[in-house]
Amino acid sequence: MDAVEKIARTCLYEGYLLWPYRKSALKNTRRWTFGGVFPQSRATALGEPGSMRTDVLIETDEADGADRAATVGVRIRFLHLVERRVLREGRHGPEPVEELTVGDRRYVSWQEATEREIVLPPWTPAEAGRPRGTAIDVPAGQDEEPLTGPAGHREGTVLRSWKRLTGTVETEAVPVADGAYRLTVRIHNTTPCPHPPDPGRLGARDEMAAYAFLSTHTVLDTGGGHFLSLTDPPDHLRQAAADCANTGTWPVLVAATEPAPGQNRQRAGTVLSSPVTLYDFPAVAPESPGDLFDGLEIDQLLILSILSMSEAEQEQARACDPKAREILDRCAALGPDELMALHGGARAGRRLEDV
Repeated sequence: MDAVEKIARTCLYEGYLLWPYRKSALKNTRRWTFGGVFPQSRATALGEPGSMRTDVLIETDEADGADRAATVGVRIRFLHLVERRVLREGRHGPEPVEELTVGDRRYVSWQEATEREIVLPPWTPAEAGRPRGTAIDVPAGQDEEPLTGPAGHREGTVLRSWKRLTGTVETEAVPVADGAYRLTVRIHNTTPCPHPPDPGRLGARDEMAAYAFLSTHTVLDTGGGHFLSLTDPPDHLRQAAADCANTGTWPVLVAATEPAPGQNRQRAGTVLSSPVTLYDFPAVAPESPGDLFDGLEIDQLLILSILSMSEAEQEQARACDPKAREILDRCAALGPDELMALHGGARAGRRLEDV
């Protein structure tokens, strides 16, 4: 996994599940807190956004005298809520239960999420005279996992189901200077919902989360050009950067490109637009052993907390979510050197005049 994909995936799952990684933990009773784009017909009543907008600046190589038109690729990534129900084989057929133990493993009814990615066809800003639209249509579905006991008999089923999601992605390019454009990506959720929510009722937002684009991120790549920092743009594009309107997300540079001779500014071939506010060129520390879903915590302290959990607490976490199981197994496999590497390290510095 390259550095760009690693930081993009880390942001996608930020807050997905928090320590102590159990359904009963108070901090896990309100999930899907970042980057939700809810159905437009229900969003206002819930006080949630029904769209997301990303504005970025791109300077094509044409500005440097190159005879090559820049192309842009756009990917929309989000999490899709998956309802997980546990069914027990009863006398009269399958019956829903909160949890079920089969053999030495416990299964719990709750929620998971699966990743979705919408890839738009490459386009050229110089030829994008008016907004271009791309449809999002993720069909509903379900999956059954049979639970077989030690004796070989079916004792239950894990039923996973998800709602249909629909929406649109609009892209637009507006010239702001010679060889420079403001690119806009708008994401709209048009998913039809069966009934209007009661905003005053506890749990209304959680019910609508099944129809939302959760933890929505936009990734833009370019060939034949480079994106410019909105926090430190070149002088001649400072006003254009100030005019960019980002709603519910913030774009940062994530793949640096070498500046042209005589230039000393931030530019990149890839932008990550995330609901988690970052600085340009964020990175996951090389010492980090993997996702913990809580970037506000120090990895070492969080891992030590995980390792101090009792066997009963670990069993509850493992049953809570497959990703929680992965975290516990990964932490248990860490050796002394890997744990010590999390204690701290020195990075190579830069001279002040090079910053």
